Amino acid sequence: MTTTTAKSDHETEITRLPPRERILAAACELFYRQGIRAIGVDAIAEAAGTNKMTLYRHFASKDDLVAEYLRRLWQEKNSVWSRIAAEHPDDPEAQLQAWLQEAARQVTDPKSRGCAIANAAVELPEKDHPARCVIEQCKQTSRARLVELCRAARIAQPELLADQLFMLLEGALVCTQATGRNGPADQFVHAGQALIDAHSR
Repeated sequence: MTTTTAKSDHETEITRLPPRERILAAACELFYRQGIRAIGVDAIAEAAGTNKMTLYRHFASKDDLVAEYLRRLWQEKNSVWSRIAAEHPDDPEAQLQAWLQEAARQVTDPKSRGCAIANAAVELPEKDHPARCVIEQCKQTSRARLVELCRAARIAQPELLADQLFMLLEGALVCTQATGRNGPADQFVHAGQALIDAHSR
């Protein structure tokens, strides 16, 4: 008697993708869950249901795959900004509140392993790594958009508030990994709102 193991919806979805997308989807999952340095191309190819030859046909090296993985994350971050703007058109104060709530969801997500881009920055200190410029551009762009939002919300010192909120989020994501969601990171929304209120007076 032959038995079959039912695939998860996620696995089924990946198998339907073209090879390049399957490889990238598998890499995104493995890099985030286990770390970039810990995962080799063999594991990625296996998870994608392909082989190393096909992987290298689409990505010249593992470093190039890592850089593309981070670009994909950057695109996802940009889509969040676009969604917030679309949900609260011409209302920067509401957009700032929506950003705070979206950031809180990242902090409290039980499946989260922190910020994948910040994790990559720790794992990839080499300045000449193809992914370094992606990491730096993503973080710089995120800060710039937060500054722009604070300025649109008529905050007196938009750069200062943006930097404080940016550092608060980065710290909360790390803190969640170290002390759990019920540790200091549980105060993220309260602390963030206190900063916004202090700058709005």
